[in-house]
Amino acid sequence: MKHTALTPVFVGLRTGLHVVFVVLTGIVVVRAVVSPTPSSGVVVALCAVLLATYAAGGIFARRRSGSSRRAALLWLLVLSVEWIALVWLIPEAAYLVFPIFFLYLHLLPGWWGPIAVVAATALAIVALGIHGGWTVGGVVGPLVGAAVAILIGLGYRALARESAEREQLMLELIATRDQLLATERESGVLAERARLAREIHDTVAQGLSSIQMLLHAAEREAPDGPGVEYVRLARETAATNLADARRFVRELTPAALVEQGIGAALRRLADTQWRSSALEVQVRVSDELELPMPVQTALLRIAQGAMANVVQHAEARSATIAIERDADTVRLTISDDGRGFDPAAAAAAKASGASDSFGLTAARERVDQLGGVLTIDAEPGHGSTITVDLKVEDAG
Repeated sequence: MKHTALTPVFVGLRTGLHVVFVVLTGIVVVRAVVSPTPSSGVVVALCAVLLATYAAGGIFARRRSGSSRRAALLWLLVLSVEWIALVWLIPEAAYLVFPIFFLYLHLLPGWWGPIAVVAATALAIVALGIHGGWTVGGVVGPLVGAAVAILIGLGYRALARESAEREQLMLELIATRDQLLATERESGVLAERARLAREIHDTVAQGLSSIQMLLHAAEREAPDGPGVEYVRLARETAATNLADARRFVRELTPAALVEQGIGAALRRLADTQWRSSALEVQVRVSDELELPMPVQTALLRIAQGAMANVVQHAEARSATIAIERDADTVRLTISDDGRGFDPAAAAAAKASGASDSFGLTAARERVDQLGGVLTIDAEPGHGSTITVDLKVEDAG
């Protein structure tokens, strides 16, 4: 049995059951010895066999936690037959039915457990009636014991079910946390790669392109002038370095975008990182959508940051990511049905340092760099919608 917060409760209940079984069997042995009858020897021998069978079942269950239900049912059948034989010989054995009740309720599936309890109760009442005559105590005692056993058994099952549900929730929480950590790591790496790509494109590549054009102009101005071969060599070197710089920019672009496009990249992230048993994610992006690589990269980063917030904070049941394009504008929409938030309060908390959330700030800065517009429509208790509009020609 896996260790959980309720494990001590289960261990205590099982230990109590073992103690009660041994004590009641001991009482039967003492009664047989103190008040000997022709069958006393058989009673003592049956008690020894009963205890051995009970102990063997406990040891087998402990050593083979994955033992088959068939073996457990066979053990329970043997134990029941031994108890029936014992109760037919001595009336005190009828009280052993109480711990046996719990075995029925624990090992038999569904309603078979209570049915077996009712049958064993009837057997105990009949045995007591045969041995000592029909009395109120002989009838009420087993009935009360059966009722108490059923109530405790139902409580035990409820505890076991709650423990299993808690463990499943914990496993899902751990899996979600691992996914978030992986997403954050990947987002950080990809964001740094994108930043380097922008820096190389805006500085080194642009500078080399300008140098190449100036050298080419100088070469045209004086094609036969002194040192023109050095100008030509410098221009060719600049062209080679510009090609290298552009290759670096391409290599720093997310591989998923280069190989699949933004629609497939978002669907892959939805399947592997964002979707869970509690959150359904829909991606509505046409596979035919064509966008400049810088725009795709920006939209992918913004979607990653927004979905990280949805997974971690929104407690949503569903989320939708959609990208639409007209002639010169592309729109990204990310919506969820979670608990929502107050955008003004979130911005104030960020400004005051009360919040360390960086996702929306980073998204807004990225959109501003591309000359776009980011809007947030959110309200506590009513989900949230983030919309990003970018001009394709300006961003590209």
